[in-house]
Amino acid sequence: MNEYATVAGSNTVRLERTLPGPIERVWAYLTEPEKRAKWLAGGAMQLRAGGRVELEFRHADLSAEKTAPDRYKKLNEEGHKLNGRVLACDPPRLLSYTWGDEAGKDGEVTFELTQRGADVLLVVTHRRLPDRKQMISVAGGWHAHLGILEDVLDGREPRGFWSTHAKVEAEYAKRFAAE
Repeated sequence: MNEYATVAGSNTVRLERTLPGPIERVWAYLTEPEKRAKWLAGGAMQLRAGGRVELEFRHADLSAEKTAPDRYKKLNEEGHKLNGRVLACDPPRLLSYTWGDEAGKDGEVTFELTQRGADVLLVVTHRRLPDRKQMISVAGGWHAHLGILEDVLDGREPRGFWSTHAKVEAEYAKRFAAE
């Protein structure tokens, strides 16, 4: 399995991770606000089609690393909120929701989980990204967030979000230039 995201169609990135199971445990980290806040963002989520999704990002709380690159400094210090709507929910295998409220500018994120022995295959697909620049940034963001999820599920100290993001964003700029 490739650790890096791939371009999976027009304005779409896809990442895969093998995580320690069981599947219900990984599902809880996708859907329960206090667990999701440890690797991505807290906030309420109504687990039904049409339900509201509120993501409250606090990157400075994800690891011991507290500083962010200048372009993300305000986001890192003040946090960021994003709202969406659940498109599909089939516990504990499928969750899909819009990434933002603004009609025509909202993305779509889908999480697919498959039990594989003691492990779980998690596939994250982010669709409707506006351009290559956003594809690179979003791929880097998901890469860093999923690395922290791996660390949390494995009981390790979470890696730094921003240092990981900077490293992989540069790699994605190279990889996506060829695609």
